[in-house]
Amino acid sequence: MSARTRFHFQPFFARLAQTPLAPWGDALADAARIRLGPGAHGDLARWEAALSDLPMLPDGEVMLDQSCVGIRSSQPLDPETERQLRDALMRLHPWRKGPYCLQGVRIETEWRSDWKWDRLASAIAPLDGRRVLDVGCGNGYHGWRMLGANAELVLGIDPTLLFVAQFLALDRYLARDALAVLPLGIEDLPGGLTGFDTVFSMGVLYHRRSPMDHLGELCRLLRPGGELVLETLVLEGDGERALVPPGRYASMRNVWFIPSVAALSVWLGRCGFNAIRVIDVSRTTGEEQRSTDWMRFESLPDHLDPNDPHRTVEGLPAPCRAILLAERR
Repeated sequence: MSARTRFHFQPFFARLAQTPLAPWGDALADAARIRLGPGAHGDLARWEAALSDLPMLPDGEVMLDQSCVGIRSSQPLDPETERQLRDALMRLHPWRKGPYCLQGVRIETEWRSDWKWDRLASAIAPLDGRRVLDVGCGNGYHGWRMLGANAELVLGIDPTLLFVAQFLALDRYLARDALAVLPLGIEDLPGGLTGFDTVFSMGVLYHRRSPMDHLGELCRLLRPGGELVLETLVLEGDGERALVPPGRYASMRNVWFIPSVAALSVWLGRCGFNAIRVIDVSRTTGEEQRSTDWMRFESLPDHLDPNDPHRTVEGLPAPCRAILLAERR
């Protein structure tokens, strides 16, 4: 079993060097090194220690095309190895996106990210042989599913170093050079980077002060004719409207704009996209986003009005999410 620990991404960059994205490899590697430089995060050493303490596991079958991403074996882990595995993974708490299954240890994450994947998987352009960017990817759950759908290469970016550590913990056992989660935000990407066949932005747009700028950046990153998969909070109802929360939204400080689907479609058209279509609109429930043993902080049910689940604690419309597809003109 490959023993990758700490924050290293060399196998991925070797794979990227074999693709048309190769000209940006050095700039991406340099940007990742800067983010991991001195003073990167006070808990970085603790997370590296957790990665180092992950035990070796017996070989098993890697599962990337199932709801619970992971690895399984016909033989159960011995109790001591299971304890070591669970302990090391728990030191990377909280786990937001998943679920994952590692040789009988199931990581029940805050989000049932597999539900989101199920909503979009049959509607998007087939990922076979495609080079994919996943913006704000968390620990990379959907990136693993993209590889399971035969994507050639998946670059995930997320500035939260804990999520990168979680990805590296999983990669120790899943060991796929065609996927990496780099510790970058979209603003850290090289200025000329472009050429992705598919770009995912899921759960990001409403956190951006300038949503139009974000959509423009996503358009630039795609090749002409490439597909955007956009998932975001939306305001239910007809017409071109947008909610600007006056303060917090569901206790979150950094929610800036929540457009209606009609308004969002107009934004996409203004930012260089066509062939815009809506493939799903769903209210987020406490079954899809909740507290678990692997994410023990408050979650969605704690931030809804206890007397009216259709409103947030601030009295605003409760979270509803839409998935839209669009093509770069």
